[in-house]
Amino acid sequence: MSCATESHAYVIFGATGNLAMAKLLPALFQLHCLGQLAPDVRILGCGRTPFTRDAWRGEVREHLQAADPGPLESFLPRLDYLTGSLEDAAFYQALDIWIGAGECGNNVIFYLSVSPELYVPITVGLVEAGLLAERTGWRRMVIEKPFGHDLQSARDLQHELNLRLKEEQIYRIDHYVGKESVQNLLVLRFANMILEPLWNRHYIDQVQITHAETIGVNGRASYYDRHGGATRDMIQSHLLQVLALLAMEPPVSLEAESLRDEKVKVLRSIRPLDPSQLASHAVRAQYAGYQQEAGVAAGSHTETYAALKLYVDNWRWRDVPFYLRTGKRLKERRSMVAVRFREPPIQLFQGAGASAAHPNWLLIGIQPDDVVQMEISAKVPGQETRTRQISMDASVGNPGERKAEAYEELLMDVIQGDRSLFLRYDEVKAAWNVVDPFMRGWADDERPPLQYPVGSWGPKAADQIFGQADREWRQTLRCDGKPGGKC
Repeated sequence: MSCATESHAYVIFGATGNLAMAKLLPALFQLHCLGQLAPDVRILGCGRTPFTRDAWRGEVREHLQAADPGPLESFLPRLDYLTGSLEDAAFYQALDIWIGAGECGNNVIFYLSVSPELYVPITVGLVEAGLLAERTGWRRMVIEKPFGHDLQSARDLQHELNLRLKEEQIYRIDHYVGKESVQNLLVLRFANMILEPLWNRHYIDQVQITHAETIGVNGRASYYDRHGGATRDMIQSHLLQVLALLAMEPPVSLEAESLRDEKVKVLRSIRPLDPSQLASHAVRAQYAGYQQEAGVAAGSHTETYAALKLYVDNWRWRDVPFYLRTGKRLKERRSMVAVRFREPPIQLFQGAGASAAHPNWLLIGIQPDDVVQMEISAKVPGQETRTRQISMDASVGNPGERKAEAYEELLMDVIQGDRSLFLRYDEVKAAWNVVDPFMRGWADDERPPLQYPVGSWGPKAADQIFGQADREWRQTLRCDGKPGGKC
């Protein structure tokens, strides 16, 4: 990262919420510690909770809990707080006064860390107060996911924003794409010629993308049950982004529009779901006990686990299945990509005295392990011709290297006006086009979701979408923790 030299202000709506306290303010604090924020950058928290400036700084001090108090004490003077209703014109007048009283060079970032139903009211309030007009500087708005809850609501939201903002002012953030391990997918794809000749339907049998969590809804049951679900929460945004990075063609350059053009091509190439294939291409389930969570509607069909089988119908990937799954209260916290290669056309080492061949895998850990691993077959020492898997693996980072948090990268990109890692509207629309048919199919199905035990890898029925007895989900980076074990 290079230092942001322009003066600017961050205005965080919903500053007392969990996202702001757990992610945004710690990220801004780290940028401050690294010298990435210009000296006169100011950060304004906005919310209904009636904090004074000093009380707000005290709250932030407790949440950050810095080991070294020096940087924290120099960070806190950047902070201010404005109390008010986000639907009250007087609040935006006070905000205008606060911005005008500073020395931010009229450059302002508005971060909407609020419920989606407040996106439009806040935008209207900012426009009516003249706070989005770019007269002598820039004004940028960061919008958290979800961008709509289906295709039609995304269109409606985009229409409202188009009436009041230029597209280049809108930063649709997906923090998953900001993870260094996700960005590393681009480097693996396009900086290593060893992979490119194999990266197609002729050599790859399947691709699995997994995001597993051990936590449940964590006090967000009411919101998750009404607006979320595993498919909307994780697949529509995060996992489809990973799929696009894996499947995209080389961009002309790393410039934002070139990157996003190629991702959109992939999403538009995903084969539409035939309603008759819903059962063979998708599984939804709830963890045992979800119905008893406070805030969950009686008889809720909201899925906490979802698995989809998708096909990218283009020249490179035709008929290669991409399996996406995500779930809560699973056995391990793990995000990974598992690429299984096709088997040799003739199995020379099967037969008398020889063991069955093992498939080759390329495994990419996203979290908590940021690693790249290749599994290949080798001969077991001895007189018999027996094979086993051996693993070639390496951590992406070196000991002592600090890995930037996703929000640090993304907030810095907003300051610099780099939209490469932010979603364009046609990208959002294409992603909704992929998942909407699954959501409609489930909505028309009166049967309740399957159940799976807490601490498991989800419902056994999820294996059925492979359609082959010798195919199953890759659960770990190493098979049973060691090369040659059962995957």
